Amino acid sequence: MTTQSIHITRTTIALRPDPSRVLLRPFRPGYVQRTRRIVARILSLAESQVIPLLNEVLTQFSARHPKIGDAFLQRFEQVNKLLALDGELSPSRKLLIGSCFVCEFSLEAAALFNPSIVPHPDQSGVPPDGLRFILSLRATGEGHVSSITFRTGMIYPDGRIEVMNAAGHLSEPCQVPNPLYERAIFERQLAELGLTNPFTLLTMNKLGPSFHFEELRRLVKEELQQPSATDGSKGNRNTANAMRRLAESNYEVQFSPEQELSERIIFPASPSQRNGIEDARFVRFQNDGGTPVYYATFTAYDGRAVKPELLETYDFLHFRFITLDGPAAQNKGMAIFPRKINGRYAMLSRHDNENLYLVFSDNVHFWHEPKLILAPAFQWEMVQIGNCGSPIETDAGWLVLSHGVGPMRQYSIGAFLLDKNDPSRVIGRLREPLLRPTENERRGYVPNVVYTCGALVHGDQLIIPYAYADHATSFATVTLHEVLSAMQ
Repeated sequence: MTTQSIHITRTTIALRPDPSRVLLRPFRPGYVQRTRRIVARILSLAESQVIPLLNEVLTQFSARHPKIGDAFLQRFEQVNKLLALDGELSPSRKLLIGSCFVCEFSLEAAALFNPSIVPHPDQSGVPPDGLRFILSLRATGEGHVSSITFRTGMIYPDGRIEVMNAAGHLSEPCQVPNPLYERAIFERQLAELGLTNPFTLLTMNKLGPSFHFEELRRLVKEELQQPSATDGSKGNRNTANAMRRLAESNYEVQFSPEQELSERIIFPASPSQRNGIEDARFVRFQNDGGTPVYYATFTAYDGRAVKPELLETYDFLHFRFITLDGPAAQNKGMAIFPRKINGRYAMLSRHDNENLYLVFSDNVHFWHEPKLILAPAFQWEMVQIGNCGSPIETDAGWLVLSHGVGPMRQYSIGAFLLDKNDPSRVIGRLREPLLRPTENERRGYVPNVVYTCGALVHGDQLIIPYAYADHATSFATVTLHEVLSAMQ
C-alpha cells in the first residue's frame, strides 16, 4: 500500500546475497602459543610432504584467488615477525605456513542490502539523458560482520535501470602506511574524547603542525618511559592506548586501478569498526572550489558500541576514513548534505535514536548543537524516524527520504521537504509511506523491513534503490512531481 496519489513502480531487479563471493582474510588462532604449535607441526614435516600438501591447497583455491601465493607469503611474514623463526625455510614451507593463517570469508552469505546510489565519476560513453551510477551495498557475512561492496549500473534514456553483474575475484585495499595527521584537528579530537591531560599535552607539544603515525607512536612510547609518567601510570597507559586508537581510526586505503569496482571490498580495518561497517550513505558533495568529492557517513561497530564515521573519496580508488566527534555525532543515521549551506557543512542526525535533528559545522570532523526538526507523527512511524540517505536538492527544496518504524517493528520509507535556504524548516511531509513491505518483501533476515541509504533524482524520476527484509536489494521509481505534489 502506498500513498493514493503517488504511483510508485517496483522494478524486477533483485540483487541477492551470493555466498560464493569470498574474500581472503587473515586467520588468527587467538594466542601466540597456539600459533607456535601450528607452525611447529609444519616444521616437523619432511620437504617431500610439504610440496604435495601445498600443491593440494593451491589446486583447490588458486582459481578463486588469482594471487593467493602473495597472500600466503604475506601472512608467513607476519607470523615470522611474531615468532622470529630460526633457520632458512624453503619457499614451499613458507607458503604452507602462510596458508594455515588465511581463511575465506563469505562476504555476503547472510545479506546484501541497505543500498545508496550516486552518479559515477566517469560518464564517458553514456548516451544523452542517460546516467552511469555507482551502487554501494552493505554485505553481511559470518558473525554478522558487515562491509561495503559496490556495483555499477546505468539509467538509460527510456528510464530502464540496469545493474552490471559483479566480478568474481574480491580483494581489500592496501592500507596507506604511516598516514599524515593535522595536529590542530588531532588535539581537538582528543579534547572531544575528554583526553586533554598532562600526558597528551606533553606528547602533542613535541609534534609539529602535521605529523605521521609512526612519529606519534614513538613519542607516546617515549613519554610512557619518562620518570614523570610513573605517577598515575595506569591512567597514562590508558590515555596512550586511546591516542593510538584514535590515530588508527583515521586512516587511508588504496585500491589498484586494475580492479573492477565490484571487486573492491571495504572491510572493517580499525578498532572502532572491528565488528562492522554498516549502512554507508554515499553522497556526491560539491566542494567550494568546484571539484566534487564523495562522502559516505556510516556506522562503525566494535562489538559493543556504535559510532558514526565518515568516508571520503574522489575516485573510489583512494579512501580516507575520518572519525566524527561532538554530541551530535552519536548513534546511527547521520547524513551529510551535498553542499555547504551558508558557508557551513550541514548534517542530519538521529543521535537520540528516535527523532531527526539538523546540525551545522565549520569542520566536517566535529558536530555540535543539534536542532530538532522532525519527530514521529503518524502511525507508521510511532516507534522512531530517521533519514534514508542524504538530502536531495530540488527546485522546491531539500527532499529527504525517511524511514519510519511502527507496530511490529515494521519499517517503511517516507519523505519530507526542507526549505532550501533554511533547512531547519520542514515545508512538506508525506502522511503515508512511499514504500511499505509487500508480502514477498516481508520474509528474510529481518522481517517487515524496507530501507534505503540514498536515492537520486534523474530527469523527472526519483530512483530509489531499497533493501527488503534486511536480505536483498531492488529498485523503485516514481516521478518527482508526484512526490512533491503529495506533500502536506
